[in-house]
Amino acid sequence: MIALDLSRLLSRAGRGTPTGIDRVELAYAEHLIANGAPVCFTALGAGGGLGLLRRQMAEQFVVAIGAAWRGALDPVQQNRQVRRIARQAHIALLVGRRRALMAQLRTGGTPPVYLLVSHHHLEKRRLIARLKERSGARFICLVHDLIPIEFPEYAKPGQAANHLSRIETAAQFADALIVNSAETRAALQPHLDRAGRTPPVLVAPFGVDLPAAPIDRPPPFERPYFVYVSTIEARKNHLLLLNLWRRLATELGDSAPLLVLVGQRGWETENVVDMLERCPALKGAVLEHNSMPDAEMVPLLKGATALLLPSFAEGFGFPLIEALELGVPALCSDIPALRETGGAVPDFLDPLDGPGWQLAILDYAAPGSPRRAAQLARLSRWEPPSWEHHFAMVDRFIADVAAGTASA
Repeated sequence: MIALDLSRLLSRAGRGTPTGIDRVELAYAEHLIANGAPVCFTALGAGGGLGLLRRQMAEQFVVAIGAAWRGALDPVQQNRQVRRIARQAHIALLVGRRRALMAQLRTGGTPPVYLLVSHHHLEKRRLIARLKERSGARFICLVHDLIPIEFPEYAKPGQAANHLSRIETAAQFADALIVNSAETRAALQPHLDRAGRTPPVLVAPFGVDLPAAPIDRPPPFERPYFVYVSTIEARKNHLLLLNLWRRLATELGDSAPLLVLVGQRGWETENVVDMLERCPALKGAVLEHNSMPDAEMVPLLKGATALLLPSFAEGFGFPLIEALELGVPALCSDIPALRETGGAVPDFLDPLDGPGWQLAILDYAAPGSPRRAAQLARLSRWEPPSWEHHFAMVDRFIADVAAGTASA
């Protein structure tokens, strides 16, 4: 029996667009529902304990939130349904669901597996220790990154200490771990060493699950445009692009390419927001979409000259594989995680090299750009990671962990 924790998805009910971690938890829920494996769903209740979600309610919620984020139906109506089911789930968790979870986990012949694929409440070590002790469950968690620990200057105040507590909980109590990249695996290793433990760690890159791009839809703009898909936050380095676009708009006027930003506004982004709202040169040259479902984002990205990804730090890089999957070139920061994810396809630049980024953007925007054509040639030989491959590895891994045969 696998108990998948849906606390993260429930906490995101009603949000217009998903983060990368949201997409992962949704993908796991959809996979476990579809493949018919023995599975139940749990979540953190208002009282601070884990309870059993009713199977029908959990499945309805997963279907609804997936449809809302992908834009398959009216987003307002769909998000209303998502919030309604989430409220019902939280109410249900208050009524005797902890004992129901324990009873569910004790069914079956092999030890159950408690699967947490987000960082949600991973810092609550006593909660996890108690669940393992009372149910005999193996604990498998997915670590997405250690960025708040490695780069605390990009995190909210207190988040570095909180994330360190999460990683220490994983190092102390996880019977096995899943990571999205070898880079994340390397960052995690010192914490495992300090805990004196050697749990099995599976490196399993994520896949892409985007709606098909319309074949005959023309690009939304007549002039070249570049897209950056990301929450607006300090480590994503939006300020570099906005300063570049102010220069391009000032020097080139209407001949300058467009910049389209897709993502919610995050924390401590006053400089970026001030430029977006108060810089005259950026009016009409930079467009911002804070809530865009996949059904709209895919054709926008498909028609772009290139994806831009000037981030200072990443654990994986979902937008990169989404762009490459759609056949769109990418200009990326030269950092290990994006090198691992993109391989030899993108053009990589130092995230501090403003002149280099400007030159690359102008090169790509030029008609018949040789530099862009060279990346398209590399892209034609690229093999994308897939959720099918990811879950083929993960399913075997979970079975081995439950059986006690997984190797470190």
